[in-house]
Amino acid sequence: MKAVIITQPGDPHVLQISDRPVTEPTGNEVLIQVKAAGVNRPDVFQRKGHYPPPPWAPQDIPGLEVAGTIVSLGKHVKQYKIGDAVCALLTGGGYAEYAIADANHCLPLPAGMDFAEAATLPETVFTVWHNVFQRGALKKGESFLVHGGAGGIGITAIQLAKAFGAQVFTTAGSDEKCEACLSLGADIAINYKVQDFENELKEIGVDVILDMVGGDYIAKNIRLLRSDGRLVFINTVKGSKTDLVDFSLVMKHRLTITGSTLRNRDTDFKTALTKDIFEKVWPVMDSGKFKPIIFRKFPLSEAHQAHKLMESSGHIGKLVLVND
Repeated sequence: MKAVIITQPGDPHVLQISDRPVTEPTGNEVLIQVKAAGVNRPDVFQRKGHYPPPPWAPQDIPGLEVAGTIVSLGKHVKQYKIGDAVCALLTGGGYAEYAIADANHCLPLPAGMDFAEAATLPETVFTVWHNVFQRGALKKGESFLVHGGAGGIGITAIQLAKAFGAQVFTTAGSDEKCEACLSLGADIAINYKVQDFENELKEIGVDVILDMVGGDYIAKNIRLLRSDGRLVFINTVKGSKTDLVDFSLVMKHRLTITGSTLRNRDTDFKTALTKDIFEKVWPVMDSGKFKPIIFRKFPLSEAHQAHKLMESSGHIGKLVLVND
């Protein structure tokens, strides 16, 4: 098969097409003929050498989410058959013509979605559901703030929070991106390059915040939270350390500060998460209330161009690699 490999840590040009053997599935695994693979920020971090895969994952083929057709089954797989169309969460290996996935981490294609659209879902939906709705315990009628609303996590968080009855706020880096967020259901979208989100929201307050920025956002987030509010971290691109936080606010307002990463979680955790998503989120997907936003598709051989675009932040929505 053709696969995109990371030849060495570095800029996008270290991504090269290579021939690799197709691995046969064992146990509860399935082999998926990949029709499309989502491109995500963790792929960029891995390419740069900052996000090493776990030992059991493909070491030099990035890609955390795919959609395609099952072409081979491990001997313990009961819930799928050859020919089934699925999307799947992976620990790596998605930038290829074939990929191995745990059958328990696969989901059927939502009604009306094609392979490219479905490939945009697993990494972001799993991340948002666990962090916003499980760890953050967002409830109907509460207010929710997600930073980076025009990215893959942002567009997913906005739509799911809105679908489950929250008031949704977001930040984005341009007026165009803010307009896109509003079109997806955000009640307020703040251009962080010209507005201070804390000043804009301090009279309203927020119950749950999903942050991947860190740095000086940490103190602002804490000051914005209402009593019993929850702050959830999934990344800290501006830095994980700060001296600006007044932790008396955490005690005074009974705040919860938490966070997680997904890739290194064990199989049982991901299996339980998949089941919960199928039961609670997939009906939203099947209803057509959730709209996958694909900014651009690239052939597998142009993965480096997709990474260039992602690092420029010149996109709204998801970037997808497709196999002919």
